Amino acid sequence: MSNEMEDVLAQAARWQAAGEQVAIATVTETWGSSPRPAGSQMAVTKSGKMAGSVSGGCIEGAVADAAQRTMETGTPQLLDFGVTNERAWEVGLACGGKVKVFVEKLA
Repeated sequence: MSNEMEDVLAQAARWQAAGEQVAIATVTETWGSSPRPAGSQMAVTKSGKMAGSVSGGCIEGAVADAAQRTMETGTPQLLDFGVTNERAWEVGLACGGKVKVFVEKLA
């Protein structure tokens, strides 16, 4: 595991220990011009704190929104971002890549 991933998970554990609800987003698959490799992670808290990155910024907002829903419902989600998606320009993936991100609530 890379230091970056350990840092994200360690930060998530610290937030959780402090009483925060936390979700973890993990890049599961990339295709074409993707800013972050598979395995990249981002932690999001219910109060809106974030650590790590799944895209270098272009889909973080959409992933954070999904993480909030996952914390509310407890249901994991597999998000699919890419040029075929009508939101591609809106979320900043105009570079032509595809990214799949798995979002789960930290138990």
